[in-house]
Amino acid sequence: MRILAISVLFVLAGLSSCETKQEVREYTIGFSQCTGGDAWRRAMHEEMERELSFYPNLIFEIKDAKNSTQVQQQHIKSFIAAGVDLLVVSPNEAEPITPLVEEAVEKGIPVIIVDRRTASSKYTAYVGANNYEIGQLTGQYIAELLKGKGNIAEVWGLEGSSPAVDRHRGLADVLNNYPDIHTVLKVAGEWEHEIAKAQFARAYHDSLQVDLIFGHNDVMAVGAFESLKSIDKARGKLFVGVDGLSGPNGGLQFVSDGVLNATFLYPTGGEEVINLAHNILEGKPFEKENILSSTAIDSRNVHIMMQQTDKILNQQQNIERQQKRISEQLLVYQNQRNILYVLLGGMVVIIVFGALTLLALQEKKKINKVLIHKNEEVIQQRNEIARMAEKADKATEAKFKFFTNISHEFRTPLTLILGPVEDILKSKVSRELQQDMLLVKSNALRLLNLVNQLMDFRKIENQKMQLQASENDIVSFVKDIAASFNREARKRNISLEVHSEPKTLKVYFDLDKLDKVLFNLLSNAFKFTRNEGKVSLHLSLSDNCDKVIIIVEDNGRGMSQEHLTHAFDRFYTGEALGNLSTGLGLALSKEFVDLHKGEIIVHSEKWKGTRFIVSLPLGKEHLNASEIMSFEPEEVNTLLRDLNIQKAAHLVEEDEQDDITAAKEFTVLLVEDNAELRTFLKNKLSADFNVVVASDGISGIQNAYDTVPDLIISDVMMPGKSGIGLTAALKKDKRTSHIPIMLLTARESLQHKIEGVQSGADLYITKPFNVQYLIEQSKSLIKSRTHLREHYNSALSADAPKVTSPKKQDKKFINEFTALVEEHLADASLSANEIAQLMGMSRVQVYRKTKLLLGYSVNDYVVNVRLKKAKHLLLNSQMNISEIAFTVGFSSSTYFSTNFKNHFKMTPSEFKASHLV
Repeated sequence: MRILAISVLFVLAGLSSCETKQEVREYTIGFSQCTGGDAWRRAMHEEMERELSFYPNLIFEIKDAKNSTQVQQQHIKSFIAAGVDLLVVSPNEAEPITPLVEEAVEKGIPVIIVDRRTASSKYTAYVGANNYEIGQLTGQYIAELLKGKGNIAEVWGLEGSSPAVDRHRGLADVLNNYPDIHTVLKVAGEWEHEIAKAQFARAYHDSLQVDLIFGHNDVMAVGAFESLKSIDKARGKLFVGVDGLSGPNGGLQFVSDGVLNATFLYPTGGEEVINLAHNILEGKPFEKENILSSTAIDSRNVHIMMQQTDKILNQQQNIERQQKRISEQLLVYQNQRNILYVLLGGMVVIIVFGALTLLALQEKKKINKVLIHKNEEVIQQRNEIARMAEKADKATEAKFKFFTNISHEFRTPLTLILGPVEDILKSKVSRELQQDMLLVKSNALRLLNLVNQLMDFRKIENQKMQLQASENDIVSFVKDIAASFNREARKRNISLEVHSEPKTLKVYFDLDKLDKVLFNLLSNAFKFTRNEGKVSLHLSLSDNCDKVIIIVEDNGRGMSQEHLTHAFDRFYTGEALGNLSTGLGLALSKEFVDLHKGEIIVHSEKWKGTRFIVSLPLGKEHLNASEIMSFEPEEVNTLLRDLNIQKAAHLVEEDEQDDITAAKEFTVLLVEDNAELRTFLKNKLSADFNVVVASDGISGIQNAYDTVPDLIISDVMMPGKSGIGLTAALKKDKRTSHIPIMLLTARESLQHKIEGVQSGADLYITKPFNVQYLIEQSKSLIKSRTHLREHYNSALSADAPKVTSPKKQDKKFINEFTALVEEHLADASLSANEIAQLMGMSRVQVYRKTKLLLGYSVNDYVVNVRLKKAKHLLLNSQMNISEIAFTVGFSSSTYFSTNFKNHFKMTPSEFKASHLV
């Protein structure tokens, strides 16, 4: 590890000692060029580019106005808006450009004026020759060349530009000293060769005597030469220009070729502009006015000048070649340095990985030892699991055998039950016994159906379920199944619709299995659809006419996405709405459809309904020969009749609820979601009680508030709200807290009984139960509550209305009621309606609770309290009888005396006199 650390430090030290690039600030320079189309401007650009190669941190951008002042103005504005670090301007015209240059300077942007000047001195620096001096040099040279006498033609540049104005002014000032030299022709060449050539041809005519043509630059002078040569008038005339550029088509070459007699050097200043810009940006000293020198070039010195310029060009080319070689060497150096970095990094990685490999080998040895030990433990656990699995398989097989055997055993007693029941129903019996027998038959058939489902499931598990398909009319078959639900639909006011596109359709299917599938789907649809809902069954052909599609749809409660994925799982009862369910119906339906080589799918959305889609292939090619049966019509009818008998588990009709009458003293509220059991218990309880029924927990609570019964009997497992929830809600409400509650349930574990008692239930009875036991327990609960009421009544007095009570909510009601009566006792208008309103309860609820707990009606109780209060005042106060009557709330002393005599068998005066003795 020490070697590794030393190696890493060495490599890092080597990397840190490598040359680092010094960060250099970059500057942006904007160059607004009036034109870039002539040779002089191109030479300036080339010179700038050569000089910029020495300053890599300068970013140079040129915009060519192409002799348009408006375009140049836009260029300068864009440079200012972009915030360039320095601005170079070669004005097309002086006056229009001056304000923009001044604006840039005011915003802190340095401005270098090149070649042409602006109309003010508000700029950072100027680079260019003195055009006035060049004009003077040219005038002096022309005077000497013409020996003080002759006519000249002047070819102007752009008249608004400062070079043209200054050159003309310098020329004119010198020629004023030579009166025999006259300017006989002025031509606007606008600095361009072709323009000068065309304008000169239009302006010149034979009557003009021109000895010398002076162009403000070389290309215009050459244009005038070519114009005269084309008409053979150039001979004998002298041509003078300005610029003196080197290279082909430059002024030096024109002088050497004899086209021009002379040219005056006008330096481009490109090198000087770049150097000056660099100094300004770096904060180094610089000169504001940078005037470039000029000289005359003619046949006497043109060859020397050409040799010098050629030599300069050669040297520049050599410099460029050397820079290229240097750049290539730098690139090679950078590549080699990068390779070195990669090699050093690779060496570090190799060293690190080598060290990690050594560590990994050591760790691997340790891990291998642990793994060997773990592997031995896993093998032992695997063997143990295998032994346990073998035992579990044997136990499971034993359970399945028991499961099958006991299912068979159920069929025998069910048969023995159904036989006598059928005989009793065929005989003449009372209506009550007939209803009981129908109830026995219905539930026996239901139990038989469950046993059949269990047997079918066992056959599927053992792969012994065999399809027995025959060709039948599926349309009439489906309609017959739907017809068995008409009674249920009418009773619950559910719309049952059956639609079939084909009138008849022959399909190979197993009558028994498809009957179970469709009956189960319709049963579920009715089970989860609210009263006044809608169930529909639709039969059609697929788009390819190769399948029959059966759709069972309802607008019931639907399924959530989570439960939808488990809809066809065996024993899954995730959303049974509190009803007990085997979870086999949909699983068996899917198995039966699969046997038909068909498909069943479900679409559902919570609270919006469910749609089951069953598709069966047409024809018989998809079936094996052993799966096709041939039945005679008589056999088919017999089989269909047997299926209808199996579906005969119809609900017993519920009688209309009778109005609560005074025929029976006590009222019982029965809350049960199973219609058969609800009807059965109602019939049995009606002999002793007024019975009010509710089909679920929510409606049960509302009925308890509305009727305030003497006893509530409720099932535990119900949709919406369970019996436990119903009990807890009613016991917490002062309107119903006094009502005893009896819970009925199939759950018989101790934990469930404790849960029921904790919710506030007074009695917990498990199913199945003896009906007579249920009735006697109901009477006992009501009787005990009556004794409790008598206890409250005996404990009450006018002076101490608050009593103790074993029921917290009952005590709270009595305390509130008695305190309210005591507080408003002097109010003669105090009534049951006013007391109910003050307590936030209905008049019926207050009346029933007062009657149950105190044994009085509200008005009787108020009168009794007033009389007892009056009795106390007669004995312990100096008030007269009239004052006492008004104090305890009687509207007149006469009414008070009458009530007092009726209650105590003497008048108030007699009562007071008897206690004074």
